[in-house]
Amino acid sequence: MFSPETETGTPEPAGTSWAAAVGQGGGLLRSIHIGALPLEAGGILPSVTMAFECWGTLNEAGDNAVLIEHALTGSTHVSRGDSEEDGWWEGLVGPGEVIDTDRYFVVCANMVGGCYGTTGPSSIAEDGRPYGSRFPFVTIRDSVHAEARLAQKLGVTAWHAVIGGSMGGARALEWAASYPERVRRCAVVASCAASTAEQIAFAQAQVLAIRQDPNFAGGDYYDGAAPTAGLGLARRIAHITYRSETEMGSRFGRQAQDDGGTISHERLEPNAVGRYRVESYLDHQARKLVGRFDANSYIAITEALMSHDVARGRGTLEQALAGTEGVEFLVAAVSSDRLYFPVQSEELAAALPGEVAVGRIDSPIGHDGFLTEVATVGELLRESFFKA
Repeated sequence: MFSPETETGTPEPAGTSWAAAVGQGGGLLRSIHIGALPLEAGGILPSVTMAFECWGTLNEAGDNAVLIEHALTGSTHVSRGDSEEDGWWEGLVGPGEVIDTDRYFVVCANMVGGCYGTTGPSSIAEDGRPYGSRFPFVTIRDSVHAEARLAQKLGVTAWHAVIGGSMGGARALEWAASYPERVRRCAVVASCAASTAEQIAFAQAQVLAIRQDPNFAGGDYYDGAAPTAGLGLARRIAHITYRSETEMGSRFGRQAQDDGGTISHERLEPNAVGRYRVESYLDHQARKLVGRFDANSYIAITEALMSHDVARGRGTLEQALAGTEGVEFLVAAVSSDRLYFPVQSEELAAALPGEVAVGRIDSPIGHDGFLTEVATVGELLRESFFKA
């Protein structure tokens, strides 16, 4: 069962730059306490710790930093660095790579509400118990405000670039809108300006799958069995939207999982043969997530993404983005994406100040192409932000 996180961050000593103590290499989880966080929807998180990984060295001016924003269930582990585990954008970040850690100080922070070290529902509250059902509603904007405090703690004066895909793209865009004076470049990959009705609908089905698990216990399940069935179902629903019909068809078709099995009503019986291969694939994806993620965090972050709207409280989309005229943008879309359609990237680009073209990531995979096509993403970033 997923175990609650214990906050280990300590307040910043006066006049200390945390980044100065981080050596070359990186890829190891660290945490910093940033204090109380007022929330956009009202209320306050009284004590927030931000977990992050970093690579490279921050310069004296504090402006050679790159912030990479993870996707929905992603972690801070973008690149291997000094660890033994490959990162989720391995080959993009490191010495001599597109985002060269010999030149740049790279940071990836876990989102508020997550379960990889940043304060979330499984974190221990001031009364010594996990937040559970008491964890408040947080938004993408809330997490960006928390990241801004982290940047200040690290000594980052301005980001050379803020880069994100999917939910990470929403966070990157919110950074540019909220702190344009601290963002020189912004890459929004496989994302959009605001979550659409269809994206919200898919998300609601995932949230309800978890909430209706008998073990959910209203969110206070940490002393008992976790709602793994509901979390697994949520992952299945999500993963269907992450991959394209073409990719699933060519990879699995209507093939049975076992050799010579018959697809019939008998497959519904316990231990029956004849399941489709695509079913086994979805089961595998569900098992992987259940083993590493907290159900409450899945709800908290999913609902934050449902609320994503960079124009909220800022007028029209064009008005909301008008203040970003000093930010250089890269907007990119995956050609086969059926969760964040390329047209949404085009609409965002059209609303940005100046002329912003939409980069194309050609992939039959679907939405996950922003993760699998690392070389293409790297080339787009190199041409736009990291020219030699």
